[in-house]
Order: sequence, then structure tokens, then C-alpha cells
Amino acid sequence: MVSLPDSCFADAPLVAQDVARGVSRLFFRQDLHALCEVPLPNGRRADMMAIDGKGMITIVEIKVSRADLLGDCKWPDYLDYCDRFFWAVPQGFALDPFDGEGCGQDLSGLIIADRYDAAVVREAPIQMLAPARRKAETLRFARRAALRVMGGMDPGLGGLD
Repeated sequence: MVSLPDSCFADAPLVAQDVARGVSRLFFRQDLHALCEVPLPNGRRADMMAIDGKGMITIVEIKVSRADLLGDCKWPDYLDYCDRFFWAVPQGFALDPFDGEGCGQDLSGLIIADRYDAAVVREAPIQMLAPARRKAETLRFARRAALRVMGGMDPGLGGLD
């Protein structure tokens, strides 16, 4: 069973937690393993970042309201830190904003999720990271994952990020 750590999306609406859980289950079946709320070197924070067995990095930005989506102009800032980028939304979310240029139809994929599962409705195009960036991001991902495991075993070690 896939479950999110207590700290993942702790301040987010329940529907965002459910979308993250569904995406985690989808990724697990695809041999992608994700962390939630991952700070990036440019000051942004990815809702989810996942890595597969070949080292390909995927970032997912979760949106649960139309206003949140339409007000998000920062999503291109994530593209320098991943090979592919997805939006993830709950079932019933109006998908028309994803058909235009505002959400980078040619630069992003789309996932629909609930707390039990998720489905890719538009595959994300692959834009391979440069080797030096891939190494840096892979090391950051591994160290962050290890730090979170250590923090879970001994909260006295300090913050998780």
C-alpha cells in the first residue's frame, strides 16, 4: 500500500493529498519513485518529483482549482530540473485550460487522479536534462530522500528539508 508521509501536503486541501496519493500509486506501478514538496535550486518547490530506474526525472505540479491553475505562471521554472513535466488534477476538473498555450500543451503532460489511482491522459514530452544537471538533480534527490528517512527514524536530527 502506498501512503504519503504525514508531512506531505500537510497544509494542502484533502483533495490535493488524494491526487498526490493517486499519482504515487501510478508512478509506483511504472517503477518511478516520488518525493513530495521538493525544493529546487531556483527557489521553487515541486509538488512531486520522481525518478525512474534509468535516472529520468519527472516533476508533477498538482492543481485542485481553476483559479490556482490560471494563476500559476511559474510552471516553466520547473522545466530546467526535469526530463518531463506533468500537471495532475482531480477527477471532474475542467480540462479546457490544458488545451491552450497557457499551460504549455506542447511542454507538459496531464494526469487525472483520485486517492485510489491515476491515469495519464496526455503523455509529457521528454526533454532530456544535460548530463551535469542530471547528476546534480539525482544527487539532490537521493540526499533529500535519505534525509527524510533519517528524520523519520530520529526527528531530533533536524528538519526534513
